[in-house]
Amino acid sequence: MAQADESWGGDTTITKVTVNGGKPIAVGIANVVTFPGSVTAADPDGIETAGVHVWHGTSEEDTDMTVPKGSRICTVVNSTTKTCGVTFKLDPRDLRKNAWAGRWNVAVDAFDKGNGGISLNAYKYAYIQRYSKLSVNASPEPVAKGKSITVTGKLTRANWETHDYRGCTDQPVKLQFRKAGTDTYTTVKTVHTNSTGNLKTTVTASTDGYWRYYFSGTSTTATVKTAGDFVDVR
Repeated sequence: MAQADESWGGDTTITKVTVNGGKPIAVGIANVVTFPGSVTAADPDGIETAGVHVWHGTSEEDTDMTVPKGSRICTVVNSTTKTCGVTFKLDPRDLRKNAWAGRWNVAVDAFDKGNGGISLNAYKYAYIQRYSKLSVNASPEPVAKGKSITVTGKLTRANWETHDYRGCTDQPVKLQFRKAGTDTYTTVKTVHTNSTGNLKTTVTASTDGYWRYYFSGTSTTATVKTAGDFVDVR
C-alpha cells in the first residue's frame, strides 16, 4: 500500500533497496510470477523491522494495485543495521490494464527499536513488463549459394485485458546471423513488425549458419530472442 513520505525520530536511514536484482519483471497471461525484494536500513538504536512494497498509481490516494507478497525475513547485519527480504507474487489476472505495464513505484519503510522510523512512498522504481514471444523461419532449406533466403517471424506480447497474445506492431527487430562453427551472432539488418506483428525480409545466402530474430524490448515489453534456424547453403 502506498504511504505518504514520513520520518520520525530523525535517525533512521535506508541504505539499499533491490527488487528482482534490478531486472525487469516480465508477466504473461497465466503463470504467477514470483520475484524477490529486500531493503536494508540502519539506525543508531538498531532496526526492529523494515519493508519493501511495489505499487502502481499516481499517489497514495490513487493507487491502482499493490503487488502481494509473502512474510518478510529479516537478517541482522550488525548492531545498527538489518536487511529484510520478501517474495512478491504477481498473478496476471490481477493486472487489469495493459497501460499498467512499465514503471512501478517501490515504497520502503523501516522502524527502529526506539520510537523512530521512516516511510518513503517512491524510493525507487521497478519495471513490470508484458511478456513477449518471437518466432523465426528461414527458407528455403537447403538453398543454393547466392540465392535469396526469406526470413519470416512474428512478435507477440501478453494482453492483460484479453488474456491472450496479440501482435506487437511497428517494432524494430534485429535479424542476426551466426556462421556454422562459431558462437557469436551478428546483426545483419533491422526489420519492423507490421500491423499484426509479422516480420518478413530477404537476405542473400552465402554460407551455412543460423538465423534468428532479436527484440531488445521497451519499458513496457520484455526482451526476447528466438533460437537459431539453420540453413544449409550449397
